[in-house]
Amino acid sequence: MTVETTAHKEEAVYVYEAPVRIWHWVNALAILVLGVTGYLIGSPLPSIHGEPSFHFLFGWIRFLHFTAGYILAVGILLRIYWAFVGNKHARQIFLPPVWRGSFWKELVHEVKWYAMITRAPMKYAGHNPLATIVMHVMFVWTIVFMIVTGFALYGEGTGMGSWQYTMFSSWVIPLFGQSQDVHTWHHLGLWVIVCFVIVHVYAAVREDIMSRQSIISSMFSGWRTFRDDKPMDDRH
Repeated sequence: MTVETTAHKEEAVYVYEAPVRIWHWVNALAILVLGVTGYLIGSPLPSIHGEPSFHFLFGWIRFLHFTAGYILAVGILLRIYWAFVGNKHARQIFLPPVWRGSFWKELVHEVKWYAMITRAPMKYAGHNPLATIVMHVMFVWTIVFMIVTGFALYGEGTGMGSWQYTMFSSWVIPLFGQSQDVHTWHHLGLWVIVCFVIVHVYAAVREDIMSRQSIISSMFSGWRTFRDDKPMDDRH
């Protein structure tokens, strides 16, 4: 009788250095806090009874939003620094190799893979081309946009003469027209980030299951593992 069993092979590559992993999770927490508090600032909760100064609810919401905003801004500056001093994977989302023809060819393949048109996944030590370009456009530039517009709005509160007003409010608000326009675009940016997070989590879980390579665990350990299950005849 012939019984088909599976020979399990596993390879591992060290991809994400500790600073990148720490930044990823701190950044994720900051974005979560910013998303929830930002939504509540744009759509406040119903009024609560009693003296407002006894509750300070909206004050705490704003405080958490501003604190998370500073953490996000400092984090992205440190992350950009590490893109230059870290390994090649640390700079992928900041410098996608769009000048390479192979990059676009592989990107098309990834689109087909995610669309279930092809069943032959390609394996990458770091991000695949589609993930790289999506993270560069939807994440990096949206985060920069949110930081700039966020500090422009914050500078209105700190007032003229503050570094926030001088560096951001003085030119960002006139560029958009008025303060309310900046509020609107800043709020729209929140939904771009929400859409990105949904796609990002879905893609990570899907790749972990379907492409036989670790995606989620690699952001904890730093190691990308590749699983290769090949059928093998075991004759008895």
